[in-house]
Amino acid sequence: MSEGFTLWLTGLPASGKSTLASLAAEELRRRGYRVEILDGDEVRTHLSKDLGFSKADRDANIRRIGYVSKLLSRNGVIVITAAISPYRETRDEVRRQHERFVEVYVKCSLEKLFERDDKGLYAKALKGEIPSFTGVSDPYEEPLNPELVIESDREAAEVSLARLLSRLEQLGYVSKSAAQ
Repeated sequence: MSEGFTLWLTGLPASGKSTLASLAAEELRRRGYRVEILDGDEVRTHLSKDLGFSKADRDANIRRIGYVSKLLSRNGVIVITAAISPYRETRDEVRRQHERFVEVYVKCSLEKLFERDDKGLYAKALKGEIPSFTGVSDPYEEPLNPELVIESDREAAEVSLARLLSRLEQLGYVSKSAAQ
C-alpha cells in the first residue's frame, strides 16, 4: 500500500479548485492510487451543515476537513481537498497535524473569477446581497509558502494538472507509473 498524503487546494470561489481536484483524482486513480476528494461545497452540505460563515464557523469547517483528511491519509489514501480555506492561520494549523501535506494555491484574477461565476455570487456580493463573501467583503489570506502556485487564469487546466503532478513526483509522493 502506498503512503497517503493530503493535497490541499486553496483559493477564492470559482478559481478552479474543484476542476483541478477532479482532474488530479482521475489521473492518480488511473495510476493505481486510492484517492478521495473532500470538496468544500459537499462538506458544507454533509459534514458542516450546522455551520454558518463567521470566522469561527469557517475555521471549524476547515478543521473538520483537516481532521477527516488526516484520518484518510494516514490510512494510505491520497486526500484532495478543494476548499476556499480563507484564513492562513487555520490552514497552517491543519498542515501541522499532517505528516505529509501539500498546499497548492489556485490563484485567479478577479476579472476571470467574475467571468467564471455562473451563479452570480460575486455580483450579489458586490451589491451587498451576500454578507461575508470571501474575496469581496471577507478576507482571503494567500498562502505564504505553498508547495505550488497554479495561476488558473493564465494556463489551461491540463497544464495546471501536469505542473501539479510534476510537483508531487518531485516531492516523492507519487510516481509516474502505477502505485507500488
